[in-house]
Amino acid sequence: MARKWWTLVLVSVATFMLLIDVTVVNVALPDIRQELGASLSSLQWVVDAYSLMLAAFLLTAGSLGDRLGRRRVFTIGFAIFTTASFLCGISGDPTLLNLARGLQGIGAAGMFATSLALIGQEFHGKDRATAFGVWGATIGGAVAIGPLVGGVITESLGWEWIFFVNIPIGLTAIVLTERKIVNVYADDPEPVDLPGLVTFSAALFLLVFGLIRGNPEGWGSPVILACLIGAAALLVAFIAIERRSNHPMLDLSLFRNLAFNGVSAVAFCLSAGMFAMFLYLTIYLQGVLDYSPLEAGIRFLPMTVLSFIASPISGSLSNRVPIRVLLGAGLGLVGVGLLLMNGVTVDSGWTALLAGFLVSGLGVGVANPGIGQAAIAVVPVQKSGMGSGINTTFRQVGISTGVAALGAIFQSRVNSELAERLPHAASGLGNLVASGGSKAALEVTPPALHPAVERAADAAFVSGFNEILLIAAIVSLVGAGLGFVLTRSRFFVQQMSGPAEPAAA
Repeated sequence: MARKWWTLVLVSVATFMLLIDVTVVNVALPDIRQELGASLSSLQWVVDAYSLMLAAFLLTAGSLGDRLGRRRVFTIGFAIFTTASFLCGISGDPTLLNLARGLQGIGAAGMFATSLALIGQEFHGKDRATAFGVWGATIGGAVAIGPLVGGVITESLGWEWIFFVNIPIGLTAIVLTERKIVNVYADDPEPVDLPGLVTFSAALFLLVFGLIRGNPEGWGSPVILACLIGAAALLVAFIAIERRSNHPMLDLSLFRNLAFNGVSAVAFCLSAGMFAMFLYLTIYLQGVLDYSPLEAGIRFLPMTVLSFIASPISGSLSNRVPIRVLLGAGLGLVGVGLLLMNGVTVDSGWTALLAGFLVSGLGVGVANPGIGQAAIAVVPVQKSGMGSGINTTFRQVGISTGVAALGAIFQSRVNSELAERLPHAASGLGNLVASGGSKAALEVTPPALHPAVERAADAAFVSGFNEILLIAAIVSLVGAGLGFVLTRSRFFVQQMSGPAEPAAA
């Protein structure tokens, strides 16, 4: 098999592992909550520790890929990810699990940051569109079977095995990567931007920590104010450092390119809207509707399978349809799908989500391949690693801030609704409802109070759930508009196989 096809296979395996770990973990979260005694903030960190560290190190990993060679960084990332998967599986409390998830994110950064660049260096013309279609289908496939695989593994083997299964796959992929992929690096590699890495990582951590802990600590508390103010100050410092650096990890001049801004906005909004909602959709299915992990995974299939089917079709359409149309239409469908999910009641079954699942699944499948292609096309060839890293950074920052921000709104709404319906409820009941639905609340409630507590908990959960569905839909629709307006092919600096737009478009 030709080298380029080996590259595509191994990049797709890596992408599949990284994304399936997110969807598989989502389905296992209720079991993790029960076994490890995790609160809502701990469950948020299971998702956010991974995406936060991934986002923090992506730009550096992309620069290292251009400097040391993309295959080398890809392999190192695979090794760290595989080791961290083992540590996740043997974790006995939420803190250790979240630390291991953070290490997983660092490894994932090396894999993600170089994946698009590896495809870009091997594929050109029509083959590039085919390759990105396969890559998009891989994303769809990971999302498609992730909940189902997570349900099967969690019920039959335990949640620990959703991490252990990565080990043999990772070891095999590392060997094949070293044997089959060429180690391409930039002719004039740039040094690592350590001041930028430190300020960017610290700013993201403080922002997400402040959002996650805002409700428990109080939004006016010194700790939360210090976190949010510190995040803003560090972000300003990061921008100042990047403007003055001769070798920035984030080339701020790229933001002068409207197409770069457009595809970055689409990547961020897709993650902050749809993918951030997966945590709360899972809690709803298992904690309110009382489905098992496997049953919940099966109910995600209409969304995820449609995304898998739509991705390669969208990739092939990029030969004939301007990329901005695919981005705008895809994210627009996601927004409409989230709006269709909005409006569930305490008496709703899972089919109340079905129309929204179908429409949003189609939207994810339409948008994903275009994001990958445009992320490479909007940067010079020699900065493909940086372009890949920046795009995935926007994805991961979207997930981490989306999970945290939606969670803050959700927790606040659940607490206020529950306080109104059960004014004498025990302290901490709102946190239990937010992290595990009425099912979790009943675990600590005397049987005589179950009917009243269940009704109040379901009503409080549904109220918060509908509110964040509406917010996620608005975020997605705003991203759709920005993607359609800004991502014009005349601003691309690398050739794509899709049609050129008229100069006036």
